[in-house]
Amino acid sequence: MIYWEIFLAFFIPGIVGYGGGPASIPLVENEVVDRFGWLSVHEFSEMLAMANALPGPIATKMAGYIGYEQGGVLGSFIGVFAIVAPSLILMIVLLTILMKFKDSPKVKKMTMIIRPTIAILLGVMAFNFFQTSYQDSGLGQMLLIAVISFVLMEKLKVHPAFVILAALGYGAIFLG
Repeated sequence: MIYWEIFLAFFIPGIVGYGGGPASIPLVENEVVDRFGWLSVHEFSEMLAMANALPGPIATKMAGYIGYEQGGVLGSFIGVFAIVAPSLILMIVLLTILMKFKDSPKVKKMTMIIRPTIAILLGVMAFNFFQTSYQDSGLGQMLLIAVISFVLMEKLKVHPAFVILAALGYGAIFLG
């Protein structure tokens, strides 16, 4: 039964996660945190931070990790397959259709409607992460990490992977 649940947990975000990893992150969070209860919001945010720090697509790393945690090696394989296969099939079909109707006003309008929806989903997820961070580590620690991360990435142009690793190190030393 767990393998079927792993498949569903990643197949659904794989089908409706139009826009790649960032678009599917809130969908995966909904499945593994809210629906199946495999991870807490805090555990999910830590796993997401590690997935962002490693090279490669975010969604497949999340599916592999969570699948492994829930069902071992076979669970990992099922999770990765479930997140990748629908996207591959849908992309081939959609690209064929889009190339045929790429100049259609309806297709352009559809694309413009999808973007704000993804932005709202990412905003809600970020709010949940900040709320959990505030509860776990306090306002001061959360603001310190957020401000320093912002300055490092936006002003000093430090790669996000290094900022994530530094934040993980800070958390391990001072918050662990």
